[in-house]
Amino acid sequence: MVFFEDAGKVLVRVEAAAERPPLVADRLHELLVEAGYGDCLPNDAALTALLIRCNAQESGFELQVGERRDGAFELTVDDDAMHAWVTLAAARGGRPVASENVFMALGEAGLLYGIDEAAVRAACAANADTRFCAARGLPAEDGENARFELLVDDTRDRVPRMNESGLIDFRELGAIPVVEAGQALMRRVPPTRGVDGHNVRGELVPAQPGRAEPFVDGLIGAAADPGEPNLLVALVNGQPVRCGNGVSVEQVVRFGNVNLASGNISFDGTVHVEGEIAPGMKVHATGDIIVSGVVDGADLDAGGDIQIGGGVIAQAKVRAAGSVSARFAENAQIYAGSTISIGDMALQCDLQAINSIVVGNNSPQRGRLAGGSARAMMLVGAPVYGLATGGVTSVLVGVNPVLEAQYQEILQRIEKLRGEEDSLQKLVQHLTKAGDKGGMLERAKASWQRAVQGWAQLLPEKDELEKQLAFIQGAKIKVGVGVSGAVDVAFGKKSLRLRRACDAGEFVLCDGRIVFVDPSGEAQELG
Repeated sequence: MVFFEDAGKVLVRVEAAAERPPLVADRLHELLVEAGYGDCLPNDAALTALLIRCNAQESGFELQVGERRDGAFELTVDDDAMHAWVTLAAARGGRPVASENVFMALGEAGLLYGIDEAAVRAACAANADTRFCAARGLPAEDGENARFELLVDDTRDRVPRMNESGLIDFRELGAIPVVEAGQALMRRVPPTRGVDGHNVRGELVPAQPGRAEPFVDGLIGAAADPGEPNLLVALVNGQPVRCGNGVSVEQVVRFGNVNLASGNISFDGTVHVEGEIAPGMKVHATGDIIVSGVVDGADLDAGGDIQIGGGVIAQAKVRAAGSVSARFAENAQIYAGSTISIGDMALQCDLQAINSIVVGNNSPQRGRLAGGSARAMMLVGAPVYGLATGGVTSVLVGVNPVLEAQYQEILQRIEKLRGEEDSLQKLVQHLTKAGDKGGMLERAKASWQRAVQGWAQLLPEKDELEKQLAFIQGAKIKVGVGVSGAVDVAFGKKSLRLRRACDAGEFVLCDGRIVFVDPSGEAQELG
């Protein structure tokens, strides 16, 4: 058996022999190595045939059992031209790929930026099948959007902050913070331009400049400093209230009591009542209402939050765009744009909150929600529900008609703007092809761009509303101690008349069924 080479092909010639021992694969490989062809590319099928024919004592034949192959490589570039890749095929008995040849190919392809010389040389020296990044561009660093730094520590923020479960954390208002006229409230840090990058062809990759945003419009009692337009200052003394990218300063008025002597109160700002509010009186404030004592049969309406240190009784009506808190409530109507927190008991009340209602947070064993109704999107929680001798207590979660209406309105606005965009795009295409004799093309392009920007700016608001609506699936009714008396629970349109006692746990909606889950996690399907 003689191995030889012809034009890069590895051949074997088998001649007749007086005595030929059996040939196995390992020995055949050793013979190839001894002949100097161990690194060449083998032809496995031919080697198998050689074993069979030799062991069958055939002779006088030749076979091609391999070939000597030089190393090769292929160069590819990502669509965005930010990376150039080399796919390297190792040499099999031939000449390995020289790093200089790779560098030459990169240059001929116009790939001049970000070449990784060390990676190229290492891959070529290793002489192995591999794919590696031979050049990488420098990504652009987009600019930062304008940002706003709050310069006053204690500031009301009436934008609800949801946790990962969709619940708004209730916080007591506490003392009223006050700023003085001329005091700095917020600083606007302008957007940055960003840093341009380069692709592997050396072409500029422009950075996206940060988005410029002004202070929010319609601020009360505050304005940009004439000498420093990026600084927002107070124009009057009052309570600072965070309003997104701005701070308003609401004036604060204080009363001892609100009664016939003071008259009804309507104030553009925050009202602080250090005593009580008498029956039949009305207090309206665009900001917060803080009452240290009892609200007795009065009517309160606030554009911010309402905090009542005493109780709400005797058919009092309390409505706040933000949160409402009180020590106790009896025979009262309370509406909150975010949360309601009753420290002790709520008896025979109509409670409605967009996000959550919590009763008994100051009395975790004795707190009670009994009689009347409680409606919230995400959560109703109380230690005890119902009275053994009282009427029906109605508890409803998982609905938010306000949020649903807002979502439908957003969808309609987006659909309208997209329709306008489509019409304007067709107009631009027509004017481009047919000619712009009337000089309409630039105006049409500008209107088209405004339509695109208009619906695009609504997408974050749409996404946020969808996120909040998705939270509804996690709505629950929490029971701290137990349920007694007649209680009706409902999740949206799914309702259950509960006429038996329950211990601590929570009601949830699971696969369209109302389920009670005890503290150990054991679930009981109720309806």
